[in-house]
Amino acid sequence: MQRLRLRFSRGEELKYISHLDLMRLWERALRRAGIPVAYSEGFSPHPRISLAAPLPIGVTSEAELMDVVVKKAVSPYFFMQNTKGQLPQGIEVFEVVQVALTTPSLQSQAQFIDYRVSDRSDRTAEEIRGGITATLQAEKLPWHHMRDTGPRFYDLRPLIEDLRLVSWQDHIFTLGMRLRCDAHGTGRPEQVTASLGLTEHPSLVHRTKIILAGS
Repeated sequence: MQRLRLRFSRGEELKYISHLDLMRLWERALRRAGIPVAYSEGFSPHPRISLAAPLPIGVTSEAELMDVVVKKAVSPYFFMQNTKGQLPQGIEVFEVVQVALTTPSLQSQAQFIDYRVSDRSDRTAEEIRGGITATLQAEKLPWHHMRDTGPRFYDLRPLIEDLRLVSWQDHIFTLGMRLRCDAHGTGRPEQVTASLGLTEHPSLVHRTKIILAGS
């Protein structure tokens, strides 16, 4: 048995597929590539592949992390070369490394996620910076969103680790943000922009880094 850790991208071509469809896509690609993926035991075995954090629909990424457990050892080079031709346009594998089977799961290690968010706004750069300063200085940011079971109320502030204006030109802004992603909660970029009064649905949300505990 061996455990391989991948870093890969999801581009514009595939940003509207669901997490479940993405996992099915990987399962088919690995099977066609001849990668001996291990399966779980039990009544309904499933391939032992797992992501650090599901990527929301409509979000692109250059930093997806995925672990694949294989039944027999394969080299990272073999893995990359064999899967390259089986993946659709929009997914590119940047790195494959071996990690110990005893390493904690990616999900348990994920702590923060960095995003780049862009859209148009009538607000000036100074107004946006003022809103960012107020947000970072706030002790609480009461927030809620609707679920099928009704509204969920919580404090948005602890989910924002860092927030900054990267650029502003002709009313097109780009924000950089580092949001919490752990057992205590997951920050969502669209909630942050909405709290700033910018937009509830940014036209571009791009994941740039997943930060693991100890990294």
